[in-house]
Amino acid sequence: MGISETLLGKKHVDGNPYIEAIEPSAALPGGEVKIVGRALKPPQFARPEVDFSGVRGSITLSSEDFMYARVPFEAHSGPVTIHCNGQASNGREVKIAQNIAENLHPVANPAVDAEGNVFVTFSGGRGQKAPVAIYKIDTNYSVKPFLSDLMNPTGLAFDTQGQLYVSSRYDGTVYRVTPAGDMSTYAEGMGVATGIAFDREQSLYVGDRTGTIWRIASDRQIFVYATLEPSMAAYHLAFAPDGTLYVTGPTTSSYDAVYAIDSHGSVSVFYRGLGRPQGLALDALGNVYVAASLAGKRGIVKITPDKQASLAIAGSNLVGLAFTRTGGVVLATTNSVFHLTWGVRGLPLI
Repeated sequence: MGISETLLGKKHVDGNPYIEAIEPSAALPGGEVKIVGRALKPPQFARPEVDFSGVRGSITLSSEDFMYARVPFEAHSGPVTIHCNGQASNGREVKIAQNIAENLHPVANPAVDAEGNVFVTFSGGRGQKAPVAIYKIDTNYSVKPFLSDLMNPTGLAFDTQGQLYVSSRYDGTVYRVTPAGDMSTYAEGMGVATGIAFDREQSLYVGDRTGTIWRIASDRQIFVYATLEPSMAAYHLAFAPDGTLYVTGPTTSSYDAVYAIDSHGSVSVFYRGLGRPQGLALDALGNVYVAASLAGKRGIVKITPDKQASLAIAGSNLVGLAFTRTGGVVLATTNSVFHLTWGVRGLPLI
C-alpha cells in the first residue's frame, strides 16, 4: 500500500473528511457539483457542511464517499472544503462564473468581437418588439444598448471585418450591423432563421429551424446546404478547424444529437444522448462544448473528438456560450450573462 493510500485510510478511520475530486470543477452560481472523497459523511457524526471560499453551500445529497452540493450565489472562484464533526477537509478549487449582466433574453450564443466586447440579444417572445434588441457589454462589464428596431433577434456572428450579423426568427432575415450600429438587410427568405456561423471562406450559414441549413456565399448567392429534422426551438451552428459544421436543434426527444455536416453537406450524428442541446462552440483542440443536459445534469457538456462526453460547467438555464481571446468563456442563460476565467483556449467564431 502506498503512502497516499495509507493516509487516506487513516483519514477514513479518524473520520477526517478528504476531497479527492470535484466534478465538474467549474460552475455557475446555483449550479450543482459532485464532490468525491473519503469520510464525507461518517454515520456516527453530524451532518457535514460545505464551504465555497468562505460561503456556505447547500448539500442536496450526501454519502460517505460522495455528495452533491449547490454553489451559493455569493461565491467566487477558490477552494471548496468539507467540515464534519469539527474537522475540515483539504481544499479543491472550483472556478465560479461571475454575473456580468441581467434582465436580458438570449436564446443562442452571445458574440465576442476582436476587442473583447460581448454582444447579447433581448430576443423576446415571437412577435414581441423589445425597446432594445441587442446590448453591448464592454470589457469593464458596462452594459449599453447597441441596436433597436429589430424583431426577435436570435443568432449572432461576426465576420472578419468586425461587422455583426443577426438573424431574426420573426421575418427570416439576416441583418448586417456595422460597429457604429448601422443596420442593413443582408439576406431574406431564410424561413425561421436561428443560428448563424461563418466558414473560413466567409460564407454565412443560417439554420432555418423548419429543417434547412442555408449557405450564403460571399457574393450573396443562396444555396440549400443540408437538411435536418425540424427543431422545436432553434438550430445552433459552429464550425470546427477542419471545416466540419456542428449543429444542434432540440426536438421533443430527451435523447437529442449533435450533428456533423461535412463540406459536401452530408449529415451524420456526431454524438447522441443530450437533453435540449442549444448553443455550442469549439476549443482549439477540437472539443465541442454544448449547452445541454447530460444524464439529467444541466450545464456545458464537453464532447471530445473521440465522442466522450462529460459535464464541464454546471449550471441551469444555459442557452449558449462564446470563448474570449484571453482564455475565458462568456455564458448565456435565459436572462443573464456570465464570465468565467477558465483557461480554455477557444476556437474563434470568425
